[in-house]
Amino acid sequence: MTAITSTRELSTVTDFSNFAPPEITGDRILAAIDVGTNSIHMVVVKIQPDLPAFTIVDREKETVRLGDFNEETGGLSEAAMERAIKALKRCCAIATSLQAEDVVAVATSAVREASNGQAFIERVNQDVGLAINLISGTEEARRIYLGVLSGVEFNGQPHSIIDIGGGSTELILGTGEPHRFLSSTKVGAVRLTAQFVSTDPISDAEFIDLRAYVRGMLEPNTTGLKHHLAPEEPMQLMGTSGTIECLAAQIAIQRLGLVPDPLNGFQMSYAEISQLVETLRKTTYAERLAMAEMSPRRAEIIVAGAVILHEAMGLLKADSITICERALREGVVVDWMLTHGLIEDRMQFQKSVRQRNVLKTAKKYKVHLERSQRVAQFAMDLFDQTRGSLHTWGNLEKELLWAAAILHNCGHFISHSSHHKHSYYLVRHGELLGYTETELEVIANIARYHRKSAPKKKHDNYRNLPTRYHRQLITHLSALLRIAVALDRRGIGAVKRIHCHVDADAHRLHVEVEPAKPSDDCASELWNLDYKKEYFEQVFEVQLEARLVTG
Repeated sequence: MTAITSTRELSTVTDFSNFAPPEITGDRILAAIDVGTNSIHMVVVKIQPDLPAFTIVDREKETVRLGDFNEETGGLSEAAMERAIKALKRCCAIATSLQAEDVVAVATSAVREASNGQAFIERVNQDVGLAINLISGTEEARRIYLGVLSGVEFNGQPHSIIDIGGGSTELILGTGEPHRFLSSTKVGAVRLTAQFVSTDPISDAEFIDLRAYVRGMLEPNTTGLKHHLAPEEPMQLMGTSGTIECLAAQIAIQRLGLVPDPLNGFQMSYAEISQLVETLRKTTYAERLAMAEMSPRRAEIIVAGAVILHEAMGLLKADSITICERALREGVVVDWMLTHGLIEDRMQFQKSVRQRNVLKTAKKYKVHLERSQRVAQFAMDLFDQTRGSLHTWGNLEKELLWAAAILHNCGHFISHSSHHKHSYYLVRHGELLGYTETELEVIANIARYHRKSAPKKKHDNYRNLPTRYHRQLITHLSALLRIAVALDRRGIGAVKRIHCHVDADAHRLHVEVEPAKPSDDCASELWNLDYKKEYFEQVFEVQLEARLVTG
């Protein structure tokens, strides 16, 4: 890791030490946006694939207070949405001026919980032309972990990470390899200020209630984190987020007389945090506003934020905490690099996070894995052999089909009857890591339509998909999955492999079926294929003709 100076700010190079495929060259510009409960943050980075590394070339932040919900509707207020849309337009303009090839945006707690969160996402898409990916709390924690790893070398030693947002607090434990523990708790500086603080300075009664609530909410996850540490195993605590950086600035002023720039690596003790909490609880809003690095909005919520950090450190028995300026936004960048094949060996465990969590979920719901893997392989073969002739989907869509194929029968865990509908529910609400909420919706829908009814707009799960693109994707991929399922009708691996050929002039798809045993005529599979092909033929406007081939 090397620090370099740009004209705009101190920019940090994240070096992954020669683990990129050598054929990928040429710098790439990416913008990553975090649509949070209190603020919208953006980083613009220059990715150097031949290293691979990324350099932060610009940062933008705007306080939009999305978490100021409409009390009557439980949704985002009109004023907050307007502020957010204006901020996102500015972010996109900056990204365009810096020639970013892609802008990746994620939304967290406020949009997740708002009654009109999906409507807000659609409005941003329409007004700004920006697609926002909604991510779960645990997926947010995973990406924060990626972001921290991009700037800190853990050297195989356990590190806990705390990120205090406006609506939630994430706790993570890892060693630089696969995370040991991820959690998201609904305690955030904005949320708790709205719930508990109405006096200025905060009254003793409100402070006691606030502290007790935070402790009670955090205790299950701090206990869970500690259970993933071996007896007497040391652990270092790292803190990310604007709230923790603001607290660090106050302590730096007291100790050093100035605020280090950057704050990255600054360490503060539990005793210092304890003293700062006592100071903050006695100050008025006007007095807090006069403090260093204290914006008007931060001054409103900093007491609640300080209590969260203090209680977390106490429950974790952490003597100190070290600031890391890398967090969710940088994690979004790393995740983009992973999914685009720009990082390989060092973070291979993260590149395969999707596959590992799909297989983990399959095991949880007692899926017959050998059978589902055969179906998945048939689905991949169909996808690859018809790409360019029947469809033009790419590798990212192929990944979603694979996940749906592995999990298409997981609904049997609940009941055989209507198990495809149960599969939808289990996939959708299983918190598979590595996927956005929209991607989970796509996977769940593909699994849901592997049998019985075709997708229909009267079905809520299909009608409520964000765009026509997503509906067409599900229609195409569920049709492929139905054929793949038919090819393993008896569940014994009767079909060894398939070969497809599209006759474009005749509008026919020829499928050659090779049996695993020359003596097996695969009559059940061929019959089931013929029985299930009608939907496929309607979707792709071809006739499907299958025949057995041997030798």
